[in-house]
Amino acid sequence: MIEGLQEWTAGLPAVLQWLGVMAAGAIPFVESYLGSVIGVVAGLNPVVAVLAAVVGNIVTMTLVVLSADSLRRRRGTEAPEQMSLRKQRLRRLFDRFGVPGVSLLGQTVLPSQITSGALVAFGANTRGVIVWQVVSIILWGVLFGVLATLGVDLLATA
Repeated sequence: MIEGLQEWTAGLPAVLQWLGVMAAGAIPFVESYLGSVIGVVAGLNPVVAVLAAVVGNIVTMTLVVLSADSLRRRRGTEAPEQMSLRKQRLRRLFDRFGVPGVSLLGQTVLPSQITSGALVAFGANTRGVIVWQVVSIILWGVLFGVLATLGVDLLATA
């Protein structure tokens, strides 16, 4: 099955391969980590797969952050008692670990787009959120890209 997918992918122009992985990386819950895996399994060079997935994820995350910042400027921040339980939990994590901690660990629970938008809504510095989310997106994308490469290589030798 993997070989068939790789053969089909190889028949596509390189630009379409990259755009497909970028689009996958832009989808919440797929993001850079699963986008990297999709690209590697589809037969793209692992560096290209990770880069494309990371770029797709960063573009959508940045759009969400800038939109949340604009909304926050117009409406202000939400009072804690008006937040849903999930937002209150994220707020406690934000208060405890700050932007770096929530950015690096938040992707284990929620997509970067949701996490970053919530951080900005809580009043975090927009530029800081973007920087730490980019670091997190790259780290998670590289980690899963390496794991996928090792897994595909292992399957190929089996």
